[in-house]
Amino acid sequence: MDMKEGFKVVQDRVVAAAARVGRRPEGVTVVAVTKTWPAEIVVAAYEAGIRHFGENRAEELAAKRPIVELELGHNSGIIWHAIGALQSRKTNFVAENADTFHALDRLKIANRLSNHLVEIGRDQDKALQVFIEVNVSGESSKAGLDCNHWEDDESQQKRLLDLARTTAELPGLVPVGLMTMAPWQVNEDVIRQVFQRTRRLSVWLQNKLPEVEWTQLSMGMTDDYEIAIEEGATHIRVGRAIFGPRIH
Repeated sequence: MDMKEGFKVVQDRVVAAAARVGRRPEGVTVVAVTKTWPAEIVVAAYEAGIRHFGENRAEELAAKRPIVELELGHNSGIIWHAIGALQSRKTNFVAENADTFHALDRLKIANRLSNHLVEIGRDQDKALQVFIEVNVSGESSKAGLDCNHWEDDESQQKRLLDLARTTAELPGLVPVGLMTMAPWQVNEDVIRQVFQRTRRLSVWLQNKLPEVEWTQLSMGMTDDYEIAIEEGATHIRVGRAIFGPRIH
């Protein structure tokens, strides 16, 4: 199955998953994850109709975007998503090259991103949209703000509120929602519960900070994106289902 066919299969499954729960498929953004794939694959994917691209590594995004724009121009309509955990020394790569950042999990990163955005004079209409990454599953291998017991742990609630409130006040950043990852190789009920709890957390956060819209949910990857859509995902991060096994 080639890339164009893979994307079509994903689109069809998005439509079907949305229909099962009475959602409009237009409310789901497919972020094509191009980690390790060269710039020419991004160009080919663009020609196949893909417009949202996700990179796990900030430095790879910084290297790839200029090459793609040299080929397609600066006004191609591509939206670049930085979706991986970010080290503080690499925040400039995201500030300069990403349109959306999916993995904000601490105030230090938020402050550094904001400072970089101000330094480069990025206009407010091109502000960096950010998802706060939350770890609802409790897995130590997962990144994100610890929200494993958010329903009854006031300290977890406070940490999320503090990060969310401060991020909303920082120049250059526009918080839009939450991101999470479900465990791998577990039964569907466990995956579904993680996505359900994340959706409920976003509703709780919206009630606590109504001045900011927390309506978007980045959750679901190749193996579980259909479940994620059924549970409210607005953004799914899909690589292997579109491009095949990752190259190394």
